[in-house]
Amino acid sequence: MTHVVTEACIRCKYTDCVDVCPVDAFRAGKNMLVIDPDDCIDCALCIPECPVAAIFVEEDVPADQQSFIDLNARLAKRWPLITRSRPAPADADAWGQVKNKMDQLDERADNEKD
Repeated sequence: MTHVVTEACIRCKYTDCVDVCPVDAFRAGKNMLVIDPDDCIDCALCIPECPVAAIFVEEDVPADQQSFIDLNARLAKRWPLITRSRPAPADADAWGQVKNKMDQLDERADNEKD
């Protein structure tokens, strides 16, 4: 079992969850985080840290967010490790409430050039 970052994180990208992860399971993309399922130990410390409720236990991922299970696994293999929190985007609060924003996902790694 693993934890999964879902759509609410897209363009929101709060990183409070990163600081509490004891195994450094988070990976950073340009505008979203994912959890590496091979590293996650199911401690659940990250869940209450997410201010937009974007993180779920795999078995509790909502039906309309199931594609994020595979997305996290796929992108975790490409995106770099993130071990410390960073400032959130200035418009993170607004984006955290937006629904149906898969079209906003930038699949480039955080360290790739624009």
